[in-house]
Amino acid sequence: MKLTAIIVDDEANSRMIIRNYITKYCPDVVIIGEASGIDETMSLLQKQEPDILFLDVEMPYGNAFDLLEKVPERTFETIFVTAYDHYAIDALNAQATYYLLKPIAIDDLIKAVNHIVDIKNREEELHNAILVPKRNGITGKITIPLQDGFEVLVIADILYCQADDNYTKIYLNDGNKLVSKTLKYFEELLLDHDFVRIHKSYLVNINAITRYKKGRGGSITLINEKELMVSASRKGELLAYFK
Repeated sequence: MKLTAIIVDDEANSRMIIRNYITKYCPDVVIIGEASGIDETMSLLQKQEPDILFLDVEMPYGNAFDLLEKVPERTFETIFVTAYDHYAIDALNAQATYYLLKPIAIDDLIKAVNHIVDIKNREEELHNAILVPKRNGITGKITIPLQDGFEVLVIADILYCQADDNYTKIYLNDGNKLVSKTLKYFEELLLDHDFVRIHKSYLVNINAITRYKKGRGGSITLINEKELMVSASRKGELLAYFK
């Protein structure tokens, strides 16, 4: 699978090194543009739709995070390439796919690109094929606490669960319930019942998914027409549920 990429770095020598490494060691990646700053990158992104953005953190008149804020609905995967390790947490919060330190280790570059190739392959499979979850036919019941007792829920009726501080809102085919348990609690409870964590706030019944829309993390649509965002860090786990 061929992927397209744009290299963003304010140093021409750094762009040259990344370009040469990609050309030599990552034959599945085609470089379609280079930029040295935010405005130049934005101009490129208006004309091109890359699969990967190789992105330095520090640039003139802003940084990588300023750039990413200007593209909230981005479809590309981001590989940070920087000499500084203290941006790693910020990169994680910006849902970067990979974080490479300069000088770039060839093995790490190949690993980062292969990771994205795997994600894109799964997306294409999901987009082009008629797919069914690896496991289906949810059975069983759970109980949720009430002030005067408990209520029994059929697991198959649960579409998704949403975190609400130390509470969880459970969305059913015919309504919703607010339960004084954390989302982590229900993630562990429903681990063997075809539920997948797609975001820090959402736990979803994979059999309720009717559509996946590609993107940085993408989004899913459920049988009730509800659209939920998928975090980039959880996308691979979601796509692994389909064959």
